Amino acid sequence: MQTIREALRERRLLVSDGAWGTMLMAAGLTPDICAEFWNIENPDAVRNVGAKYIAAGSDLITTNSFGGSRFKLDDYDKADRVRELNRAAAHISREAAGANHFVIGSMGPTGKMLLMEDVTEQELYDAFRAQAEALLEGGVNACCIETMSAIDEGTLAVRAAKDSGAETICTFTFNHLPDGTYRTMMGVSPEEMAAAVVDAGADLIGANCSLGPEAMVEIVAAMHAAVPDVPIIVHPNAGIPSFVEGETRYPETPKSFAAQVPALVRAGASIIGGCCGTTPAHIREIAAVVNNSRGEAKAITS
Repeated sequence: MQTIREALRERRLLVSDGAWGTMLMAAGLTPDICAEFWNIENPDAVRNVGAKYIAAGSDLITTNSFGGSRFKLDDYDKADRVRELNRAAAHISREAAGANHFVIGSMGPTGKMLLMEDVTEQELYDAFRAQAEALLEGGVNACCIETMSAIDEGTLAVRAAKDSGAETICTFTFNHLPDGTYRTMMGVSPEEMAAAVVDAGADLIGANCSLGPEAMVEIVAAMHAAVPDVPIIVHPNAGIPSFVEGETRYPETPKSFAAQVPALVRAGASIIGGCCGTTPAHIREIAAVVNNSRGEAKAITS
């Protein structure tokens, strides 16, 4: 199968998937349950998430492995099951995606900070390398290091995934500060992130979580200006959530979310999906807009 970058050269725009946590919680996952363990104990529920996104129009879907590093799994006394759980996650998404769609292996932060000296660089690298190798064994096309905030952890993860032989995506999560700038919780700007992870070997870069699609336009534009030849993936939240009567609610409807797709494309995005609060309904609307925008994206990137 071709790489994601090769597919982008042909199609110019691709549609990713939406939130997995949102969907799994709707299926009964609770905070006290290890989400990755559902790959073993409740694989049908996990497979159903991927299948719904494929049916909605996703060209690529992720895996239920965001917390699949040994450090995160250790919170549930499952640090010795990294290979098993990540292989299962990849296999399930591959089944849902079929042969003609991409599967990207989700790799989230470890929760450890080099700055605090509670982990070494080698320990972080080894953890990400083990996860990436297991995801590749399970059938992913690429690894997606996502929701990062620190350059040191993000670049180590990129190097580990690249050394495993994977096409590698890296996304950071940014906040909008009172002075109008965008920074991660560790103070990293979109431009700094883009330069660092591309230098580490990332094939695609981007942003996910924290912000809605309208705010993501500026972040995508900043990344595109910093590394204009690198494809950008964007997974915004369905807006900033509010808590009403004990429920988390997101303001962006599928149509209002999809209305921002042309602006994201003009800013430089090549792959568009969603993060927290987005559903197959959001992806269906995004796919409809993307199908009408591929010609516009070709003109922009030519």
